[in-house]
Amino acid sequence: MPTYLTTTYQEREQAKALGARWDGGAKRWYVPDGLDPAPFAKWLPSDHPALVDLPSPLSSALPATQAAQSSSVTLADKGMSLSSLLAGVAQAVAQAYEAGVWAKVEVTKIDSRRGHVYLELAERTGEGVAIAQARAMIWATTANKIIPVFERVTGSVLTAGIKLLVRAKPTFHAQYGFSLVIEEIDPEFTLGELEARKREIRARLQREGLFDLNRRLTPPWDFNQVLVVAPQGAAGLGDFDAEARRLQEFGVCAFEYAHSRFQGEGAAFEIRASLLKALASWPRQWGDAPDAIVIIRGGGAVNDLAWLNDYDLARCVCEAPAPVFAGIGHERDSTILDEVANRSFDTPSKVIHGIEQTIRQRTSETKASFEMVSQLAERTLHLARSAVAQRDTEVNSGAQRTLGAARDSVTSLTAEVRLSALQTVRGAAETTREALHEVKHEARSQLAQAKETLPTLLTEVRIEAHQALEEARGASRTNFEAVRERGGRQVRDTDASLERTLADVGRDAKRKIEAARVESEAFLREIAGQGPQKTLNRGFAIVKNADGKAVTSASHLDEDERIEIQFRDGSVPAQTRARKQS
Repeated sequence: MPTYLTTTYQEREQAKALGARWDGGAKRWYVPDGLDPAPFAKWLPSDHPALVDLPSPLSSALPATQAAQSSSVTLADKGMSLSSLLAGVAQAVAQAYEAGVWAKVEVTKIDSRRGHVYLELAERTGEGVAIAQARAMIWATTANKIIPVFERVTGSVLTAGIKLLVRAKPTFHAQYGFSLVIEEIDPEFTLGELEARKREIRARLQREGLFDLNRRLTPPWDFNQVLVVAPQGAAGLGDFDAEARRLQEFGVCAFEYAHSRFQGEGAAFEIRASLLKALASWPRQWGDAPDAIVIIRGGGAVNDLAWLNDYDLARCVCEAPAPVFAGIGHERDSTILDEVANRSFDTPSKVIHGIEQTIRQRTSETKASFEMVSQLAERTLHLARSAVAQRDTEVNSGAQRTLGAARDSVTSLTAEVRLSALQTVRGAAETTREALHEVKHEARSQLAQAKETLPTLLTEVRIEAHQALEEARGASRTNFEAVRERGGRQVRDTDASLERTLADVGRDAKRKIEAARVESEAFLREIAGQGPQKTLNRGFAIVKNADGKAVTSASHLDEDERIEIQFRDGSVPAQTRARKQS
């Protein structure tokens, strides 16, 4: 006849774990025949034989020396069966922990069978040494109730490596030994444990002055080479690479990948080692440091991402030589790497979209700048040509005006010289006539006087008159020669001044023309310096016709026309086909 048990609804899983069976007709649990009923003592009827013969847990633990003092016990009656001993232990454990107790544990292993969850728990020191271990289980009905709540509140899944605060009831089974039956999990403890770890790392980095080291780096103005650290084959990496490959195929930006595990024991160490190795080999392949370092992985449970909350890894990101872009998880996910990185994105896709957006913006700015420079160069060239023409006109006009003024001045001076000479000649003639008149008068007087007084004086008078006349004529000639010489000298000085003026005007005109020519050449060199080579270096190409001239519109090409396409590193010949109608 089966031995029926008196169990509560909450204890049914515990009884089942000990080997009890369910009687559907009687709606009760029972101990199958052949199974020791001692482990089920707490549910057996009070008059059951197993309870009568069951030793007290305390008496069963008496020292062997006290048992040996009873000389009335025969050798055959000494001791008890192992099952009885273990049943006593089970009863003692059940009585001591009739209600569950809260305990802090770390999950080292987890397994699920038929809805039940079986765990291996441990307690570790700060150095990771296990100082306590135990098996535990969550019965299916309890698991279906508490695990979804835990995962919804924490965003974590129940997996190895997670720390929990559980309410557990210790149990002992004769066959299966000691274990814990978990009845409740406190999600707030797990959240606090994860956050406490982040706070500890954050505070340490702040004390050491490293926390915002990478965030203070200037974000890249443009992207040419990017180092990407991600788990191999991850979905997030696939989304990132699909866009990155397109940029790389067009030669816009190169991406170098370094792979590592992102969860599990030792994941943070592998990420750091992979990143440092890639940075060490970077100069041999690329020369300069990367424009940015991208750390990405797809979304996951909070405890999957918790492996990234590591001090050494966070410090490595802080001290990275280039800005670090973190794209870890989803919008609700956050790790210490998101806090210390130069920029943090919700997903890997947003990281590559951010890079692509910056490249597009710089390309648009460069194109606009090139067009502005071209327009400015055209305007400057036009203004230079106008200025040169205007200055040439001004020089010619100034020269004409100066030459005309010089001619007018020469003409005026010549007229003045002639007038002065004429006036001087006239004055000399007038003086000569007056002197002659005086001489004649004096001669007549003297002649008359001579005639009257001494005829012999006539000869002397005639001689003196003749001498006076010669002196007057000499003085007149002398005055005329002086006037003519002074007039000639003034004419020569005027001619020399005119020649110097014309020479100065010519030299000034040459200097202005030469300055205009130099300025025009400078403008042309500046315009030539903004040539298409920089555009070619950005990944664009120039199409030239058979004459080597650039083609700027498809309408300028005929069908089957030979063309040449110039790239940054060379040119390739090509031939047009039938033009598509737009």
